[in-house]
Amino acid sequence: MNYNKPNLGIIGTVGVPAKYGGFETLAEQLALNLSNEYQTTVYCSATNYAKHERVKQWKGIKLKYLPMSANGVQSIVYDIVSMIHSLIFMDVILVLGVSGCFFLPFIKFLAPRKQVVVNVDGMEWRRGKWKGLAKKFLRFSEGIAVRYADEVVTDNAAIQQYVRDIYGVESRLIEYGADHVEPIDKQPEQYEKYPFLAGDYAFKVCRIEPENNIHIVLEAFARHGKMPLVLVGNWENSEYGHDLRELYRQYKNLHLLDPIYQHDELNMLRSNCTLYVHGHSAGGTNPSLVEAMYLGLPVLSYGAVYNRITTHERAIYFETAEDIILALRKLPEMDLNQIAHDLKWIADMRYLWSIISKKYAMAFKGIEREVGVPALESTKHLKHLKSAA
Repeated sequence: MNYNKPNLGIIGTVGVPAKYGGFETLAEQLALNLSNEYQTTVYCSATNYAKHERVKQWKGIKLKYLPMSANGVQSIVYDIVSMIHSLIFMDVILVLGVSGCFFLPFIKFLAPRKQVVVNVDGMEWRRGKWKGLAKKFLRFSEGIAVRYADEVVTDNAAIQQYVRDIYGVESRLIEYGADHVEPIDKQPEQYEKYPFLAGDYAFKVCRIEPENNIHIVLEAFARHGKMPLVLVGNWENSEYGHDLRELYRQYKNLHLLDPIYQHDELNMLRSNCTLYVHGHSAGGTNPSLVEAMYLGLPVLSYGAVYNRITTHERAIYFETAEDIILALRKLPEMDLNQIAHDLKWIADMRYLWSIISKKYAMAFKGIEREVGVPALESTKHLKHLKSAA
C-alpha cells in the first residue's frame, strides 16, 4: 500500500459494492478510477450487508461499517458519525447528500485545512416523500452545506443555476457516468420466464414513488393497451406502490416485476426494449437516465427541466397520460434509431466515469473550475427554476 496517497473518505452512501442506487455507484466508480491518486475509504451501513459480506477491503477500497441505516432519519446520525471518523483519518472528505451537513461548521472549525466537498443531491428537500419538519430541516442543512463546504458539486445545470440564484455560490457541475453498464443480448431460453422478450416492449426501472410518476405511466399504457410495459420496482415498500400494483395487475400488457438485483438480468431486459420510459420529476441528472442513454435506447422522458438538460432536448417528452398515449400512437412514424443514436452520442461525450472522476479529482484539489451554465439548448428552461424554489 502506498502511504503517500491522500486519504479520501466518501460519506452518505449505503456502501460498496454498489447494490442500492446512484450514489453507491458514484462512490464505487470514483474509488476505482482514482485509486492511483487516493486511498479511499467508503463508509457503509452495516444494516444493509450480511455479516459475511462485511469485508474490510474490496478491490483496494477500505470499508468502514457503521451500525445504522444510511436512509431515513437515521441517515443524519450515520453521516455525522462518518464525519467525526473522517475528521481524524481523512485528508479529503466527500459528502454525498446534505442530511448531516448541519454538522459541517464543527468540522471546518476543528479541521479548517481538510478539503470538504459536498454533492448537494438535487434539492433533496423538494422531494415529495419529505413533509413538514423534515423538509424544513433538509433545506436548512442544504444552506449550511453550501456555505461551509470548500467545494459544492451539483449534478445538473438546473441545480447549478438554483445554487447560484438562491445562495450566490458558484458550484461545480459534475454529472454521472454510465459506462459501467453494457448491453446484453437476449437469448431464446429466457423467453419462457419473460415472454415479452419475443416482441416490442417498453421498459422502466425505478423506485415506486409518486415523484417518479408511476401512476401516469401505468394509466397511459393501460389505456393504450397495445405496447407491453415492463416496470421493475419496489412495489411493496409503500401504500402507493401496493395500491398501484393491485389496480393494474389485471392488464395483460403490464408486467409489474419485483426488484431485480442481478445486474446482468436487469441489463438484459433494459438493453432489449423498444422504448425506455423515464418518469422522474425531481432531482437533477438521474443515473438510470444516463445509463439508458449510454445503452443506446430511445427514451420517453418526463419533461422536467433536469431531464431535458440531461438529454439535450433529444428525447421524447411527456407530462400527462395523454402525452404518452399520443407518443405511443406516433411511434411507427418516429425515427427511434436516430433518437437512440443522438442520446448515445451525448452519453459518450459527457457521461463517462473517466470524465466524471477527473472532475471530482479537480474538486478534491481545489483546482479552478469552469464558471457558468453549459450552453445547452435546454437552458432556456432555467429561468423558471428560481421562482419554483
